[in-house]
Amino acid sequence: MTTTDPSTVEFGLDTFGDVTLGPDGTPLPQAQVLRDVVEQAVLADQVGIDAFNVGEHHRADFAISAPEVVLGAIAARTGRIRLGTAVTVLSSDDPVRVYERMATLDALSGGRAEVTLGRGSFTESFPLFGFDLADYEVLFEEKLDLFARLRSEERVRWQGTVRAPLDAEVFPKTERGSLTAWVGVGGSPESVVRTARHGFGLMLAIIGGDPLRFAPYVDLFHRALSELNPGVGALPVGVHSPGFVWDTDEEAAELLFGHFKANRDRIGAERGWPPATRREYDAEIAGGALFAGSPETVAHKIARTVSGLGVTRFDLKYSNGTMPHDQLMRCIELYGTEVIPRVRELLA
Repeated sequence: MTTTDPSTVEFGLDTFGDVTLGPDGTPLPQAQVLRDVVEQAVLADQVGIDAFNVGEHHRADFAISAPEVVLGAIAARTGRIRLGTAVTVLSSDDPVRVYERMATLDALSGGRAEVTLGRGSFTESFPLFGFDLADYEVLFEEKLDLFARLRSEERVRWQGTVRAPLDAEVFPKTERGSLTAWVGVGGSPESVVRTARHGFGLMLAIIGGDPLRFAPYVDLFHRALSELNPGVGALPVGVHSPGFVWDTDEEAAELLFGHFKANRDRIGAERGWPPATRREYDAEIAGGALFAGSPETVAHKIARTVSGLGVTRFDLKYSNGTMPHDQLMRCIELYGTEVIPRVRELLA
């Protein structure tokens, strides 16, 4: 176990704008889902959660395709919570435009913006925006390199193969001098090293199995930082994992299962996975990366993960497929008012 200062640990929420069910059991229009996401973020701000992050997708089951627009609406309704992406699919976007949009959000939110960059676990954005999946690796590598240079907010001279050469500054500048930025990583050692080399925070997407199996990646990140990028000092490591908080363990498991299975089976059918079983689901709650249960249960599981990995950020992906808005609101309330304070007690 790694000693973790509880005062340095931050807690966030992540959503992809999963299309939820309305009171009549039918899927809500994506427009209503987007409005509900804003209300969820407002509640998160009210109950003291540190960060609220929205993920970019371009498909029917997720409503958020323009994260910065959603975050701008949230910024106008909140006062303290940090606002981020989870993730921005940098491979199919332009680094200059991403930086300018996020710097604009940072200005309008009073310095609360942060970005998590990734390749994305879905590939719909590549043909949508005219990119060849054969260039999957080089697109991300070159665009991440350019984005890292843009963070200096000075004139950047850059040349690569995936876009025109650049010799320019980007505007607006942030008041802090740079954007807070992470890279989302799913467990590739090469991705961990690349994140360290470019000087980004590391956000580990842990969506299955015992979270503590990612300890070697945390160690690798710190070693790579010291060897490849010693000038930047220590950089944060965070965890993104799915979960759901309700009053009791039994109720949480029952309420979540149908939505969890439907979501997993829909994606699994596209990827050749077998249907999810109740046995696998229960095992993932008991000893895996599904942080579902009562506030006490979820708090203990988060505390074990934070201390065991030595991370300083934990983001709960609280939206679970078609799970209704009112249940998500109750989950957010419990996470902010009961889970987070209890985790801090356990870490202390």
